[in-house]
Amino acid sequence: MKAAWYERNGPASSVLILGEKPIPKPGTGEVLVRLKSSGVNPSDVKSRAGRPLVGNFVIPHSDGGGLIEEIGEGVENNRVGQRVWIWNGQWQRHMGTAAEFICLPSEQAVVLHDSINFETAACLGIPGLTAAHAVNLVLETSADTILVTGAASSVGHYATQMLALAGRRVIGSASGSKLDIVLDAGAAEVIDYKTEKLDKRIGELTNGQGVPAIIDMDFSSTSLLINSGAIAPHGNIVCYGSNDMGQIEVPFRDLLFKSISLKFILVYQLLPSDRQKAIKRLEEFLLSGGAKTRISQTLTLEEIAKSHELVENGTANGNVVLSI
Repeated sequence: MKAAWYERNGPASSVLILGEKPIPKPGTGEVLVRLKSSGVNPSDVKSRAGRPLVGNFVIPHSDGGGLIEEIGEGVENNRVGQRVWIWNGQWQRHMGTAAEFICLPSEQAVVLHDSINFETAACLGIPGLTAAHAVNLVLETSADTILVTGAASSVGHYATQMLALAGRRVIGSASGSKLDIVLDAGAAEVIDYKTEKLDKRIGELTNGQGVPAIIDMDFSSTSLLINSGAIAPHGNIVCYGSNDMGQIEVPFRDLLFKSISLKFILVYQLLPSDRQKAIKRLEEFLLSGGAKTRISQTLTLEEIAKSHELVENGTANGNVVLSI
């Protein structure tokens, strides 16, 4: 099969190899998927750049879409031919979706509705499920107004739409040309975090009460809001990322006396029950009739190095997808 892989860490143009690998055979409980698309996420480029390899080589990417071509023992025959989208394709494994085929456990190949194209399928595993799980956690609270930081990002864009669909008021943060994207996704207000003080503007938009919930992409920045009054007492912060992955100080007194809750989520390690709820939320959203997936560029497998560079340098204004 045609595939792209790397055998050492380094720059995309230096370490990514295009060539042929054997088509894998599905084991017990597994399916063989003929891939039509592969999603490129920030975690993929970070892994290629510097994370230890799982095995002698790594075919990157965890997200994708395709057709089940073969099944292993214990998998129902009716799965053959199904259109599917994939989650955790390369998580803790060396065979990801940047190839013509992938074998993986049957439950990691989710049936894809006929109305959803394979480009969109390649954006569901990481961005879609992260957004859906974060929204589920927020909707378990009584929060009627939610701040979504980075609301024009792949996760934030999905989360904004899901919250708006659920009837919640969304305040999004973004910058420059991305402000209209956030409003188009259903946000009631958008704050340009590069030209406005986020805490001051949140105070103005909430009559000084602060937001009762935040879906956050960068805890290193959002942690600075905790003692600013931007977060309401008994508020909830659901965080899925941080630009600073080291030690981050938080004002414990404010967290304690305002009873602010912190919840950190990693989409790769969702509990099975939480993942099923997130998949249900995501599927309902996709079939709602108004779901939008922002595809910045669709490239070929031969252009994988370019795709990684687009994600790595932040120039992609939406999801980057490879057509297989």
